[in-house]
This record gives sequence, C-alpha cells and structure tokens, in this order.
Amino acid sequence: MKEPVLKPIYKNSPHFISFWTKGNGKALIDLSGAEVNFDTFEEYAPYFYQYDEIGDEVVKDIYFKKSYPEASAEIDHYIRNGVSENDSVPDSVKKLFLQTQQIPDWLDYDLLKSGAELCMRCNVDSLISLRDYCLIGGYDYRFLSKPLIATEALKKGAVKRLSETLDFWVNVTRYDALQIHKKGYEFAIKTRLIHSYARLNIKKNYPDWNTAEQGEPINNWDMMATYIGFSLVFMHGLLKLGNTISEKEERGHFHLWKYVGYLLGIPEKLLPENRRQATELFYHWTAVQPPSDSDSVLLAHSLLNESLVNPILKYNFQRKNLRYLHICCTWFLLDKDVCERLKIPEVSFKNAFPKTKIVLNHIFDRIWSREKRIAIGDRDQRKVLKDYLGTTKASNFR
Repeated sequence: MKEPVLKPIYKNSPHFISFWTKGNGKALIDLSGAEVNFDTFEEYAPYFYQYDEIGDEVVKDIYFKKSYPEASAEIDHYIRNGVSENDSVPDSVKKLFLQTQQIPDWLDYDLLKSGAELCMRCNVDSLISLRDYCLIGGYDYRFLSKPLIATEALKKGAVKRLSETLDFWVNVTRYDALQIHKKGYEFAIKTRLIHSYARLNIKKNYPDWNTAEQGEPINNWDMMATYIGFSLVFMHGLLKLGNTISEKEERGHFHLWKYVGYLLGIPEKLLPENRRQATELFYHWTAVQPPSDSDSVLLAHSLLNESLVNPILKYNFQRKNLRYLHICCTWFLLDKDVCERLKIPEVSFKNAFPKTKIVLNHIFDRIWSREKRIAIGDRDQRKVLKDYLGTTKASNFR
C-alpha cells in the first residue's frame, strides 16, 4: 500500500511556534547552533509510516507460537549464547541477531564509557531530568502518547511503568553494559521485542487506528524522537539543573544513545551524533505532532501521583513532599504553556528546590572529584532501581 504523503501540518500552530521561538525549543537552538527549516523534511517524513519489521517477525515466530515463558527462555538463550549463520533458527531470529551482533565500524568503546559516566556522575539529577523533563514532557506530544493509552499503560500504573523505564535506563548506562551478551545489550534486545509485541497487538486490537494521521504505532520516527529525549533533552535538563558537561562526555552521551538506537533497530539516518543534528531532526518531527489532549493529561497526572501510591516511602507526608518536589522540577524544566496544557498543579515556592540543586551542583563540582561523583551516582541510582523493583516485584524485562 502506498504511504500517505506527510506534511509539517502543525508548523504554524501556536504550540509549535511558542516552543521553537521562546520555549525550550528556542533554548535548544541557541545551545546547539542548529539551523532549523523544512528543506529536508521529505527525507524523513516516510519514517512516520515505517517500523522495525524484523522485530515484528521475531515476535510472530517466537512469542505468538509459544507460551510466554517458553518464548522468553528461547530469546534469553539467543541473547546469552548468540546466533550464527548456520544455526537452525527462524530466519527472523537470524536477521535480528546477526544485525545486533555486528559491531558497527563507527562504534567507539571509549566514548561509550564517557557517556555512561555522564549518566552516573549526575546522580539524582539524571533521574529528575529523565522523569520530570523527558517522560512527562513527552506526554505533550499527542500522537506519541497514543500507543501508551492503547496498551493500557494507565491500568498498569505509573509505578510499574516508571520501574520499567528506570530498569532499562540504568542497565544500558553502566560500564561495558552494551557489549554483546551483557546486561545492557540484553535490555536493548528485549525492549525492541516489547515494542514489536505492543505494535502488533495495537494493530490487531485497534482496527480504526488512524495510520495516515498518527503514523504506524511505535514507528521509526517516533522512536527517533524518544531517543532524542534520552540524549538531547535529557542533557538539556542536566544543564538546566546546573550540571557541567565536558565536550567528551557530551560526545560520549550521544554516541551511547546512537548505539542503543542501533541495537533497537532504529535506522542509522535517524540517530544523531551531536546536539545540532538532534535539534534539527527534532524540529522536523515536532511539526507533525499536535499538542496534548485529555489522554496526555491523564498520563501526566498518573506520573505526578506516582509518589503518592508508591510504597517505597513509609509515611504519607514523605510521599506528598516527594510529589511536591517533582511538581517543582516539572515547572522548572518544562515550558509554562506545556505545564498548563498538561494541567500540572500550581505550587508555592516552586523554583526553590531546583535552584537549590543548581547551587549544590556548583559546590559538588568544587569539593568532590569526578571519579567520586561517578561512584556515588552509580550507587545511588542502583539503590533507587532496587527500591522500585522491590515494589513492583519485577519489570517486564526480568
């Protein structure tokens, strides 16, 4: 079937103009030196209707033909032991693993190490940027949120969803995690198959899905935007919270997420290597995204209220205080009009906590060595993950 012709239909909409002329989009342009226009839009628009066909075929061949425990055990075996050209396995499995086991010529393990160190060194700020900027900000993009609604993310609950995101993020951002057969590699493969499983079920259960307008569920262009969230937007959040980032750390950070994207089956053309490329790619994609709707608001409030239902903290006043701090960070990191569209509650003294974080980061930069901050950040992030996994028993990855 011929793909629809996609146009940047929201480029003149108030939400798009506001973001790119005076909001965080303008800050990203200033930060990156990007030249934003629609000269190359038609090169990228087809990805809105394309997706990971190899991953889908693996799900059809393995998960749809066996019980879930049997299928998971089989995939675990392939991840841990590898697949060769001569193995008697389905062609789809062979294609997926021969691709992910092929180390691209551009991969630099030293840069991967620097990218992992940035994620660890920024400690709790990494988790704040991930949650209160990248995740909740992503809900403002209406079509990006629809697969979450279709897969009943609200019913599953924000604690479970956050636990799974944290499980993935921590495990792909540690030292040597992305080497073949290691933990980060495993999480990338399993995430790829989770996406395919979700997409196939959406297409089966939602025959009225408007592909022409919303794109394929979990399409390649949306995947690009998600991983720009993990790279460019995440890094911008760290900078807003007063973290310093060296040139090598920044290069390493983009390199790390480029390789994660490669393992996830995202076309390399959609994997930016630096802040300028990422901003220019993001500009194109946002022009096909309408602003948030009622589903977006429900997702945002589910995440905001996660602290109130999460039993990690024992006392109710602790949970309310944590929710308040996340609301403060959300207002500080996101644009005012985005917060208003998502109906983020107004709170008093909302800049006090984020600005305190900025001051503390400047102090820590002076009194602690980079190595110490990396070690402390790694420890603290793993502790948060352990607490979440203890609450949810296990994520879909385990």
